[in-house]
Amino acid sequence: MQGDSLIGIDIGTTSVKAVLLGLDGQRRGEFSAPYPTQHPGPGLAEQDPADWLRLAEAALAQFDGAQVLAIGLTSQVNTHVFADAGFTPLRPAITWQDQRAAAAGAAVDALVTAAQKLAWLGAPIPVDASHALARMVWLAGAEPDLWAQTAHVMAPKDWVLARLTGAVLADPLASVGLVGPDLAYAAGLIALVPGAAARLAPLADPLGIGGTMAAGPFAGVPVVPGTMDAWASLLGLGVAEPGQAMYLSGTSEVLGLVSPHRNGEPGVITFPDWAAITLHAAPTQAGGASLGWVARLLGLPVEAALALARPVTADSPLFLPHLQGERAPLWDATARGAFAGLTGAHGAGALVTAVLEGVAFSARLALEALERSGAMVPPEVRLGGGGAGSDLWCQMRADALGKPLLRMQGRDPGAVGAAVMAGVGCGAMPDLAQAARALVQPERRFLPDPARQALANARFTRWQQLYQQMRPVNAGFATA
Repeated sequence: MQGDSLIGIDIGTTSVKAVLLGLDGQRRGEFSAPYPTQHPGPGLAEQDPADWLRLAEAALAQFDGAQVLAIGLTSQVNTHVFADAGFTPLRPAITWQDQRAAAAGAAVDALVTAAQKLAWLGAPIPVDASHALARMVWLAGAEPDLWAQTAHVMAPKDWVLARLTGAVLADPLASVGLVGPDLAYAAGLIALVPGAAARLAPLADPLGIGGTMAAGPFAGVPVVPGTMDAWASLLGLGVAEPGQAMYLSGTSEVLGLVSPHRNGEPGVITFPDWAAITLHAAPTQAGGASLGWVARLLGLPVEAALALARPVTADSPLFLPHLQGERAPLWDATARGAFAGLTGAHGAGALVTAVLEGVAFSARLALEALERSGAMVPPEVRLGGGGAGSDLWCQMRADALGKPLLRMQGRDPGAVGAAVMAGVGCGAMPDLAQAARALVQPERRFLPDPARQALANARFTRWQQLYQQMRPVNAGFATA
């Protein structure tokens, strides 16, 4: 096999990012282009799959001329494409942020006992609004004609793979909540939804060769299907060994811990063992989306809003970043955003600061759940993603977590992780740990400030109290 480069493509929540990496870890090219998310109603979030394919192809065109060994894919998870037999989407994709299937998910979840979840899934994973089965139940009831035409329910990367290569497959890691510890579909769970099994793609090794490019500048080049963004970012941040932890900052904050221990902590997703890695993951619903919201509220670009932020003080307002419910570890679709402690003296900067701190506290809640789930306390956390660029926010996170944060180079760990998987999948690198060490480099370490850490601890306690006190109020909104 000839070539000296790898391509990684990440189909994220807000953009397609891609990297061209040499086998020596040198970045030879990069690509990033955004696409919109439509919100046609409260709690709704949709995307046009054509945007993903158009920009993935644009990334490949930009790298034309490179000697590429393999292409790796990754994408957002719990975003679903409903496509016909020819891979044509029948409606806009329903993204992971969308809450329309909350009632359907609760109905399915009520059919499954805690013991069955442990037996079928290996962990107490909820069937929530973002679960594939919940989405299928919703579509069958709300849009039955489209459900009847649906041949494939696919993740973004799997749909793009099908369009690029013609291959139809899924991977067991991105299919979390549908597969068991044996990396096979949980037949008992899937059977609860008529027609679900027939619309799910066969499972394949994320490190296998999914197909070859059918056309374009890299026709004939193998494509490694890869897996979900959390796993890809884990590898793209160089996390592959027990005791290591990651903090992926993007539209949402996703935290992960590698540990062989399994304590079954509620609210944490513990994946089946894969490639000698046991990943405990906590995907929150808060992150860059919260910053984007407050920027729009203030009528400012995100960077301008971020520039208004200042270090937290005892008088700073608190913010619950639950603008679209919350995922891990709370899994509360009725949660709502809230400011508390506002006075007439607070201005725009105080609001932005509160949003940044609220997101950091959401991450702390997730990390504490991960430490219980994996029975390990990481000495530091590796940080990356599009939301990791602000030094002030990074320092605020280090103070909130009470741990050093090691920010890694680049803001596209998902794409780097996809390239890591491509390198192993095509045989250019022996295993994931060695590939990650070769391709991933650190940038800067942020240490918690003792005084600010003490303030953060006190405010975190009040932040948790605020969430609990708001629950009955939020429940009233949800049923109104």
